[in-house]
Amino acid sequence: MVTTLTMDDKTFKSLRDFIYEKSGIYFSDQKKYLMETKILERIKERGFRDFNEYAYFLMYSKDYKEELKYLFNAITINETSFFRNKPQIDAFKNNILPELVNLPDKQTFKTITILSAGCSTGEEPYTLAMVCKEFIDTKAKDWRVMIEAGDLSEAALAQAREGIYNSYTLRNVPPQYLDKYFVKEGDNYRIKDEIKKMVRFYPLNLTDDTQMRRITKKDVIFCRNVMIYFDDAVKKKVVNYFYDILKVSGYLIIGHSESLHNITRAFKIVHFPGALAYKKE
Repeated sequence: MVTTLTMDDKTFKSLRDFIYEKSGIYFSDQKKYLMETKILERIKERGFRDFNEYAYFLMYSKDYKEELKYLFNAITINETSFFRNKPQIDAFKNNILPELVNLPDKQTFKTITILSAGCSTGEEPYTLAMVCKEFIDTKAKDWRVMIEAGDLSEAALAQAREGIYNSYTLRNVPPQYLDKYFVKEGDNYRIKDEIKKMVRFYPLNLTDDTQMRRITKKDVIFCRNVMIYFDDAVKKKVVNYFYDILKVSGYLIIGHSESLHNITRAFKIVHFPGALAYKKE
């Protein structure tokens, strides 16, 4: 049973530094209460006496790696929805996909590869899969699309693989997509296998050198509203990985309110109606 319900400043800074080292996520002094709230339930579940004992376990136990999965599940925010920020999805559908299928060096293998980094519970990669399927079926019938989706939270990934969603997270799905690609189950909707099989989910820590170097070259990377939890040093590290992962003429799409202005000048900024993307030339 937890006897100490608040963290002292020393324990907070120790936990903050540990989380930053392992994930790149940074909790400022103003977010101490937020960290407390997110970790408290896990401390109760494990039977630790207080935050200090939990911090000690994470930093000095040989068995801390398994606990990291639960810690990451607790601290990550999985707030997303289908067809989030429509202008970005429209730019992907109407501009980026047609440009990619017309690249001369793609005419042999006719494959488009996409990474959804920080995919949460799967709404983004499944949105991209539906958009790509519509595009292929109508405009590029002999092409194929391969989508990889990674996230720090294994609980979110488990939900993504299950592919069951409520009406609120589906609120922006066009009716024709809902009818075509989902099956109603009670109050929820299950995404159909033809879309599921287009996406491969796996654990991904964007600050882990080994994991990032395993990712094969991609034509498009979506990483929206993930790097807002990183400081500039971690952002630069992650964006450098993205640059290396992208093929020439590939696109990086970040959150509509995010910017790489102080992070890198390696990309060309491309403006679309209501959206922009970063292109590797």
